[in-house]
Amino acid sequence: MDSSDPVDFRSRLKEVALVFLRLGFTAFGGPAAHVALMEEEFVRRRRWVRSDEFLDLVGATQLIPGPNSTEMAIHLGHRRAGAAGLVVAGAAFILPSMLLVGVLAWAYERYGGLPQMAGILRGVKPVIVAVIAQAFWNLGRTAIKNRLLAGVGIAAGGLAFLGVDQLLLLAVAGMVPVVASMPVKRGVQGRGLVMASALPLAGMGAPAGFGLWALFLFFLKVGSVLFGSGYVLFAFLHADLVEGMHWLTEGQLADAIAVGQVTPGPIFTSATFIGYVLGGPAGAVVATVGIFLPAFVFVALSGPLIPRIRASRVAGLFLDGVNAGSLALMGVVSWHLGRAALVDATTVGLCVLAGVLLLRFRVNSAWVVVGGGVLGLLV
Repeated sequence: MDSSDPVDFRSRLKEVALVFLRLGFTAFGGPAAHVALMEEEFVRRRRWVRSDEFLDLVGATQLIPGPNSTEMAIHLGHRRAGAAGLVVAGAAFILPSMLLVGVLAWAYERYGGLPQMAGILRGVKPVIVAVIAQAFWNLGRTAIKNRLLAGVGIAAGGLAFLGVDQLLLLAVAGMVPVVASMPVKRGVQGRGLVMASALPLAGMGAPAGFGLWALFLFFLKVGSVLFGSGYVLFAFLHADLVEGMHWLTEGQLADAIAVGQVTPGPIFTSATFIGYVLGGPAGAVVATVGIFLPAFVFVALSGPLIPRIRASRVAGLFLDGVNAGSLALMGVVSWHLGRAALVDATTVGLCVLAGVLLLRFRVNSAWVVVGGGVLGLLV
């Protein structure tokens, strides 16, 4: 980007702000849908980047923690308007969803729930179970490339059910393919590397006592280590906030996930809802900043290294293992959410119908979620 012309720079920055605000208000359907919309907007229509450059950016977001579609927005803003564009693009993409979720969280707390949306949420929750199951199936076909990765996923899922720390699971899952690729004589050293990398993460649990600082640290940790889609986020939230620290109930987490689904923009803004429920408006801001801040840092640091990251064999093997472990966590959280959402024949039938529409007829998940909400309201 040529920033020597101040007028041109301001024009580009304004363009970045407006286009990502629009996307933030209209981008339904989750990370995959967001990336597809960005490809249409910035490769085909506006020609900010070439198709091969866009694919490089997509690959780079897979190799760093955080929300993939938000990181794509940050990358594209940086390509268009430099460091200022990096900040503006990310903030503009996040802000609409944060505001919408914040309003719903206010109503949720003000009325002891969402009385005007009770029926909608009753219909949306079973659909969410189907949406996550679809993502589990689609990602699984890509992530499970061989028997080793299948074994990693099965083992991680079993250990997750037993309550083993998710960060430890992902660290070990990532290192297993790396160690397995080493010559036999280096196996002992590789096993030591697994333990050396995993043990520090095992002590990174969120503080047990609630406070705004503890809330910020928890979501900062999640944003700093979470690989995979936004759906993997729910596994972390369930294990720590529901089972570990008991800050939320199963029902509150399910409501937070549902609100994140029925609003446009990043799924990670479920953190805004949770922050509001736990700490009011200040909690909403703290949680949102905490979970998204690492994405800005990682993109700023990794952008210049994209060619090297893309070509790294070790990084690819580590990511393969992390993806298998993330998939296992997604399966575990699907089970827990299913227990909370599928409470009678109506909700079970709605989940099955949603699954058929998603897997058999390839209906956009955003429309399925909207349809579930309408049916829930009518019923």
